[in-house]
Amino acid sequence: MRLIINLALVALVALLIYALYDSIREPIAFKDVKETREQIVQEKLTRIRVAQEAYRDITGVFAPSFDTLAMVLNTGNFTIINVNGDPDDPNFTGEVTYETILRPAKDSMLNKLGISDFASLALVPFGNGAKFEMEALEIEYQGTKVPVVQVGTPYATFMGDFASLKYSKYDQKYDPANPIKFGNLNSPNLAGNW
Repeated sequence: MRLIINLALVALVALLIYALYDSIREPIAFKDVKETREQIVQEKLTRIRVAQEAYRDITGVFAPSFDTLAMVLNTGNFTIINVNGDPDDPNFTGEVTYETILRPAKDSMLNKLGISDFASLALVPFGNGAKFEMEALEIEYQGTKVPVVQVGTPYATFMGDFASLKYSKYDQKYDPANPIKFGNLNSPNLAGNW
């Protein structure tokens, strides 16, 4: 009888140890996955922002879609104007000349972003083929027409098994429906919300 009670107590202790371990494992796993995936998505959004700024340098507006963004970055050129001489120097007696140079955007972006397949920018990391949402407009801001853009995706798109509101018990600010994004459609602001 004593052996049975001891075995039952050992089994109960093992069960309690497993329950304690399981209660600690889930919040740690959630935190690790969230931090890792959030960082990778932020880096991708930063690359998209650089690509959008390059597109704006070429066209004067932001790209409304990833297809348009990729096409212009693959075929467009940056215009660089070299000024020889100093037109602002009153003591300069020589002739001021301007030289226009066209530099392929694809080459510059390959150096800056390290990628040549701009269509891949649309894909959300860990999103199983999901694409970032992108919208670009021209708005009236302080009496001037300005281009604006917003690119992002909800946390649920890349959080995998943790794309549930029940995990907000481990992080009060976590809501899988909230987007991680940069830009603003109401003002010329390219800041990210991270």
